[in-house]
Amino acid sequence: MVRRILGLRAGRVAVGILSAIALLAILGPVLAPQDPLATRPETLAGPSWSHWLGTDYLGRDVFSRLLEGSRTSVLGSVQVALIALVVGAVPGILSVYLGRAFEWLTLRVADTLIALPFLVFAVAVTALLGNGLPQAMLVVGVLVSPLFFRVSRAATLAVARSQYVEAALISGGSVGWLVRRHVWGKVLPPIAVALAQTIGTGFIVVSSLTFLGIGVQPPEPTWGGLLASDLGYLAYQPWAPAVPAALIMATVWGSNLLADAIRDVSGEAGRTLVNSRRARARRLDSTEPLTAGGTTR
Repeated sequence: MVRRILGLRAGRVAVGILSAIALLAILGPVLAPQDPLATRPETLAGPSWSHWLGTDYLGRDVFSRLLEGSRTSVLGSVQVALIALVVGAVPGILSVYLGRAFEWLTLRVADTLIALPFLVFAVAVTALLGNGLPQAMLVVGVLVSPLFFRVSRAATLAVARSQYVEAALISGGSVGWLVRRHVWGKVLPPIAVALAQTIGTGFIVVSSLTFLGIGVQPPEPTWGGLLASDLGYLAYQPWAPAVPAALIMATVWGSNLLADAIRDVSGEAGRTLVNSRRARARRLDSTEPLTAGGTTR
């Protein structure tokens, strides 16, 4: 599937953007030229050789804070996606096989989570559990999990009606073996699409919470926090919010592009794409002898 994704222009663009963001999250704190927490007398200074993006209202280097905050912002969105995957996909698959009681219970829980006011509930539970990033990401991941529940359940229902799955059940195969052997491979492509979309959604939510000062303890930098502090001084630095906003937009756009690329190369669309490429390759192979040897009579 990776080769198919890289065969699409949208897939290559998405992988390039997300790879750059991942490298920024890994190497950003190491590459920060100055201490991101150190204050200086030069407050709200413009870009210069010593401060590439200027300084904030406390004289802290904005470029260093941007690099330092990249890890927290990216890891937060990945944590949201992984928590939502575990909390939503596993019950979604098992709800098809563990009886009507478990199915009814999981459906009601998923409907309840969907009905909750998302951001308000996240703020309330985070305030109850403590203003920390793990607590905030746990709450957000649970609230996003109904997406994985519905996707995995719908894909499992489609596979469960297959004759080979019914034959495995009649033969006495356990639910765990059935899921590992027959179901998981068929359910994985739509879950991968949902995972890529959730990374983008989680990034928006993480940026929104950190914009409000939830999930991080000041003066720890994040992209959402930098955006919030920059908006308070637009009269002095009207260009300041452009860089963190552009990074947030690029990350979300790359995640959505990756989700579209995974969707295009999986399932029926993926088989159609492979068949069209094979047909094009056969046509090219058939024309090569004519090109190399000249025209034939």
